[in-house]
Amino acid sequence: MTNPTAAILIIGDEILSGRTREGNAYWLAGELLAAGITLAEIRVIPDDHATIKAAVVELSGRNDTLFTSGGIGPTHDDITADAVADAFGRSIDVRDDARALLAAHYKSRDLEFTAARMRMARIPEGALLIENPVSVAPGFSIGNTYVMAGVPSVFQAMVATVLPTLTGGAPLLSESWRVQRPESDVADQLRALADAYPALSFGSYPFTIKGEYGTNLVVRGTDAALLAAAYDDLKSSFPVA
Repeated sequence: MTNPTAAILIIGDEILSGRTREGNAYWLAGELLAAGITLAEIRVIPDDHATIKAAVVELSGRNDTLFTSGGIGPTHDDITADAVADAFGRSIDVRDDARALLAAHYKSRDLEFTAARMRMARIPEGALLIENPVSVAPGFSIGNTYVMAGVPSVFQAMVATVLPTLTGGAPLLSESWRVQRPESDVADQLRALADAYPALSFGSYPFTIKGEYGTNLVVRGTDAALLAAAYDDLKSSFPVA
């Protein structure tokens, strides 16, 4: 059975400008791999309402799950919640449960609950809150789309609450074999192995050490027995001197 698919939509001008190094997609890919969910696409887009709306409609429509990262904070350019609400045809406003969480959080720290902070309590109609154990301000889910903060520690904490609720498949397993041969020298034999094991995925990843070329050969799949057989054939095809 084919594993369910997911996409992640990274939202933020700071990512596209190079000011901020993006790491949430990299981290999420590993988590989804272990959960048996295939990450089918990673997309990075600016803080633009129409662009966010179109991407949410497209990616949520062709994947089982869509994760978004960024744009749900207190500032004027945090427009993700509005765009996602628009994508699903929902209204958006301050919601009592989200407001109560934030009000209690700032009161406990003797901080003013400002209008800017109130923005983080704006939730689309019918959405479910995603717990934020790091800084309280919630994310939310609507349909198959999970809208979360861009701050890595908060994003990871939110994903930890979401992943157990998703249906996964068989975890993707992999084996790697390193050879001191350039990628062009292994291409034909690797293609033959890929043809012999169509249910598995084969990849080659070149490297250079002290001027010598080598290649990491990787085989991936969800069937442990088939993977083991293919890995044995891989090693036999490319013996290490």
